[in-house]
Amino acid sequence: MGINDLYSKRKKLAERGNQPEVYQYTDLPLKFRRQVIHIWLSAIGPYSEPARVIRFVPLVSRLWHAIHDSFARELGLFNLGSEFQNPFEQCKSFLLDQDTPVDHLLDLIEFTFHYIDEDIREILQDYQRQGELEVSQLPEDAISELNHRFREHAIGYQYNNSQIVRVDSGFIHAEVVVPALILLSSQHFKGAEQEFRSAHDHYRKKEYKDAIVDALNAFESTMKTICDECEWSYSKGATAKDLITVVLEEELVPKYLQSHLSALRSVLEAGVPTVRNKTSGHGQGSQPISVPEYLAAYVLHLTASNIVLLVEAYKAIQGDSA
Repeated sequence: MGINDLYSKRKKLAERGNQPEVYQYTDLPLKFRRQVIHIWLSAIGPYSEPARVIRFVPLVSRLWHAIHDSFARELGLFNLGSEFQNPFEQCKSFLLDQDTPVDHLLDLIEFTFHYIDEDIREILQDYQRQGELEVSQLPEDAISELNHRFREHAIGYQYNNSQIVRVDSGFIHAEVVVPALILLSSQHFKGAEQEFRSAHDHYRKKEYKDAIVDALNAFESTMKTICDECEWSYSKGATAKDLITVVLEEELVPKYLQSHLSALRSVLEAGVPTVRNKTSGHGQGSQPISVPEYLAAYVLHLTASNIVLLVEAYKAIQGDSA
């Protein structure tokens, strides 16, 4: 079941100048919650009342009973909704209730997707039991759609390896990416800001090669802007390595910091530029190069860290000269 590129989505993107929203972690919009329920229905199936005559409970209904009862027990509740609702409707009510804490919403999403990832997958692999399910979406597609919906609504979570994690669990999104965007929002760094936002946008669209290219462009533009503002000369075709040499020779980073951070140059030189050059900066030859998501994420956060360092150092020397 594919993701549709609706007019309203394109309009919303255009209205904010094609600039992606920064991830947030405190709200799961109602639209997102409804989309999760749609995934439940297509990947687990709808609840069916047991036939009274033969007292047969369909497999999907037994799954919803297991999901509801196990989850309610973990939360120390008897019911997730009204006791007169069936288990699916109670899970649905719990997810749609605006008073449900975000952590518990994420708990329920993780819990149900664990069933999709484990139980539904196991049943689908059993030829004799496949007919007992009414699914129109395979587990891997359901998980892929959930992660897409998280990104679509700029919610900073992903379902990976049977659990929901923050997208910055391995990186420092809130402390690095957001400050970088704030620092670049000044008029002087508009070009770098647009390139960094473009890199972020490509990442959210899974265009990882383009994300890395724009990340390096933002890094280079940041250094060029600093050089221009400080009237430091650099060649017309200066590369990232050339620009790094200029800002270090001009002591953008103080000498005493350079001596203590002896690996600073190697970190800057071997970070974003090298990753870009080895993956996206040149022709890919006869074999297409596949850039994994984790590498693109690393480049984005490394870029953000370097931008914060450079712009904060620039602001410091500007303050000293004022």
